[in-house]
Amino acid sequence: MKHSIKHLIASVAVGVGIASAPLAQAEEPLKVGFVYVGPIGDHGWSYQHDQGRLSIEKHFGDKVETTYVESVPEGADAERVIRNLAKAGNDLIFTTSFGYMNPTIKVAKQFPKVKFEHATGYKTSKNAGNYLSKTFEGRYVAGFVAAKKTKTNKIGYIASFPIPEVIRDINTVQLALNKYNPEAEMKIVWVNSWFDPGKEADAANVMMDQGVDVILQHTDSPAAMQAAERRGKFAVGQASDMSSFGPNAHLMSVVDEWGPLYIKRVQEVMDGTWKPESYWGGMAEGDIVVPEINNVSDEVKAEGNQIIADITSGKFFPWTGPIKNQKGEVMVAAGERMPIKDLLGINWYVEGVQGDIPK
Repeated sequence: MKHSIKHLIASVAVGVGIASAPLAQAEEPLKVGFVYVGPIGDHGWSYQHDQGRLSIEKHFGDKVETTYVESVPEGADAERVIRNLAKAGNDLIFTTSFGYMNPTIKVAKQFPKVKFEHATGYKTSKNAGNYLSKTFEGRYVAGFVAAKKTKTNKIGYIASFPIPEVIRDINTVQLALNKYNPEAEMKIVWVNSWFDPGKEADAANVMMDQGVDVILQHTDSPAAMQAAERRGKFAVGQASDMSSFGPNAHLMSVVDEWGPLYIKRVQEVMDGTWKPESYWGGMAEGDIVVPEINNVSDEVKAEGNQIIADITSGKFFPWTGPIKNQKGEVMVAAGERMPIKDLLGINWYVEGVQGDIPK
């Protein structure tokens, strides 16, 4: 069972267990809390995390009780909400945005018996781990599809905040463009928001006015997909399958599947085997999925699916050298793979990306 509490602090439901013997006391359900940066109806990042929460309920039934708090700003509000979830008796708390990292670590120190999992960050503690999906694997496929689909050689990218995850994915798209269509130029618009349909639509329209005919995004609403559909252009979905918002515009979506990881972490807490760790899963683990490539030729679809297969099997790694930065300096030597630790903290653009990283 679950409670949806917009900005509330406690979960009050009591799970009902089935006694293994007459008159035996039912075990209390494991309480699991979630903090979302956007509304669960964003049809993107927060929606997909909530699908993971629902998968926990489906898998464990009355053995768990889940609570979520949506649309929590990154900052003081996040710390207060996380602390309130801990006070309410949650045994495991997932905080699902980069800006929740420091508040999560701070609250974790105050509640040493509670387990915490933070998405997209890099800090851990005795009772706080972190997790991330290799969205860059999906972005490489998106870059390939965009490179093949564009007629104007102008690709748009709606970016949220200049954190390593976003910089890494912009770079990965450019790596694909460099290989499959060196004439293509990527225009980046920073909207400084994870979820703002108005800003996202405006950014998409501005870029299309400038000749962009394929739009990618690192924001959470389907507004860009809808704008592309209205204007006969093309787009790539973020976090969830956005094909229904633009059947004619949709090329593919980079989908985060959080359910298997969430079920695994809950089971570990139940079994007493949970340990704080830094987890990064991708296509091989089933955490990043491209459901289908649409509105392209059979040849492009087949090549895109082969790239997916090669990434999944480990045969191909998108960040394999030679890779240069904007100054033309070699950052990854030919044949070498960029170390994970360097990818996690990347703060520079690859060769071909126009403009500077915002400060």
